[in-house]
Amino acid sequence: MSIKVELFSSPYCTKCKQAKKTLRDLVEEIGGEKIQYREVNIVEELDYAVKLGILCAPSIVINKELVFSTLPNIKKLRAELMARLKK
Repeated sequence: MSIKVELFSSPYCTKCKQAKKTLRDLVEEIGGEKIQYREVNIVEELDYAVKLGILCAPSIVINKELVFSTLPNIKKLRAELMARLKK
């Protein structure tokens, strides 16, 4: 089973840079074949972000569901990804 993870960020967001690094590292650690990862520029895809209920960046969507509206610690993020992969 694979999951789709989307990171919504904005170009001038400092927390977003850390979120990108954290997610890239986790995708590599868990295995890219298990996670479809996509970075979404919230400015360029504003309609899509609003449709998902995203109000701030960084936000993390898993399988089209807003799961984190801020960057969680890596332990919590890893646990959430692993739990979703087991479903």
